[in-house]
Amino acid sequence: MRDSIGRFLLLCAAILFATMPAAAETLYVHAGRLVDTENGRVLEDRLIRIDDDRIVAVEPWAPLPESATVIDWSGYTVLPGLIDMHTHLADWGQTNNVAEPLLHSPQEIALIGADNARRTLEAGFTSVRDVGTFRALGDVALRDAITRGWVPGPRMWVAGAYLTTPGGGGEVTGLAPDATVPADMRVGVASGPQEMRSRANYLFQHGVDFLKLIATGAVLAEGTEPGTPELTEEEMRAAVAVAESYGSYATAHAHGAEGIRMAIRAGVRSIEHASLIDDEGIRMARERGIWLVMDIYNGDFIEEIGTRDGWPADMLRKNEETTDAQREGFARAVRAGVRIAYGTDAGVYPHGDNARQFPYMVRYGMTPMQAIQAATTSAAALMGQSENIGAVSSGHFADMIAVEGDPIVDISILSNVSHVMQGGRIVR
Repeated sequence: MRDSIGRFLLLCAAILFATMPAAAETLYVHAGRLVDTENGRVLEDRLIRIDDDRIVAVEPWAPLPESATVIDWSGYTVLPGLIDMHTHLADWGQTNNVAEPLLHSPQEIALIGADNARRTLEAGFTSVRDVGTFRALGDVALRDAITRGWVPGPRMWVAGAYLTTPGGGGEVTGLAPDATVPADMRVGVASGPQEMRSRANYLFQHGVDFLKLIATGAVLAEGTEPGTPELTEEEMRAAVAVAESYGSYATAHAHGAEGIRMAIRAGVRSIEHASLIDDEGIRMARERGIWLVMDIYNGDFIEEIGTRDGWPADMLRKNEETTDAQREGFARAVRAGVRIAYGTDAGVYPHGDNARQFPYMVRYGMTPMQAIQAATTSAAALMGQSENIGAVSSGHFADMIAVEGDPIVDISILSNVSHVMQGGRIVR
């Protein structure tokens, strides 16, 4: 009897021990220089303490016991993990074939997305907002696979699909009239406010984090014009209301000036591209605290590679009409004090090259620190994630990168990241 009781007590103790939280694993990073994105300054010789996946302290460097686990980045500049607010990980890249999206199965897209995610993470972008995929909800599956540790990749916030008018900038267009587009590529197609509400609810019910509205035509969608509004203001208001009911928000792809103003009036949190934004749109964005996410590197890639590879002439014409205008609008928005977050449209150009936009943002009006903040604190604020990402300070995830040299002097060095940490784990 006593033996049975003893075994029972030992079993209870074992169960209790197994269910107790494990002691936090502590490691330290010795940063030669640290970019403090919250205060817009660079700190010398810092000690960063990490417990499990979060930072618990940032202090001046001091020697540690020999038993301490120290990552020696004393020869590097350390920054928060970068954030790209406009990516398309779960899709095939842009080509000269308008039917390209139809050539890849959902299974193939899943594997492509995993490879794109790995490339993005290794480039130092530890978080992304993925703003749409043709194969609906593929980005949801990729986000969840990364969260579960099945594949390496950035933290993802996803839209699931494009909410677009029939034949609009979020559709696969340019096909023969009798061509059939798979149903999973038309999940977000909506006509009228009621259908828009239904589509938006469907997406949230299937795990998306926010909504992506195609307010105007697109540069890379055949048969649509960037300056032309497509969704009505009422349709966008309906989607925004659904997003708010889920505690979320909507962002709008909007190139044209009128489409931008309509989307702002409808209540979106951010505008993607904003290529043809006018002074009224800039004023509205500033007064209402709307974020602009402007992919001002992308036009040069489209012109170079699109011309070389024979992309449709209509696409190249629209790119030419929007590239310089977008950069001029970006410069005006910076001068006006509009909130701007870093977003590149990665997927049009190769994933992993996300940092190529930094020099463009400096060339068109930002200081290097402002450009870095656009890809850290500002991006985090747009997503409501300021307590988790975008800074190297107590309470944030231990997402960091290390680069040789000083990005405040030469911001282009962010394209050559030496080391990457995500959640306290060395990725590169």
